[in-house]
Amino acid sequence: MKTRDIRDLVWFSDDEARTDTLFESEQIWSQIVCLQKAQGIGPMTDAGADAIVTVLAGQVSAQSGKGRARMGQWESILVPVGTDLTLRNASEEPSVILMVLAPPPASGI
Repeated sequence: MKTRDIRDLVWFSDDEARTDTLFESEQIWSQIVCLQKAQGIGPMTDAGADAIVTVLAGQVSAQSGKGRARMGQWESILVPVGTDLTLRNASEEPSVILMVLAPPPASGI
């Protein structure tokens, strides 16, 4: 069994959103996203995977398809296969997000 401390993947860049793969296998893929200031990622989509997005710290503005939500710590959304997703930091404080896709993305997200 392999364990990782998510805190080792939490760091921020003034230039762009930071992403690091947490775990990857043939069946599942997970990534930590670190956003600060007005940083964001997306729109992105995967035609073969569902995604779960969970805010670990901070506040995030999420747009999935035609839906929009402001998410705080411990809130999650399900992004169905083939649906566009855009995430942006929504506060003065930095945000940390866990994204999980199953199966792993066909192309790098």
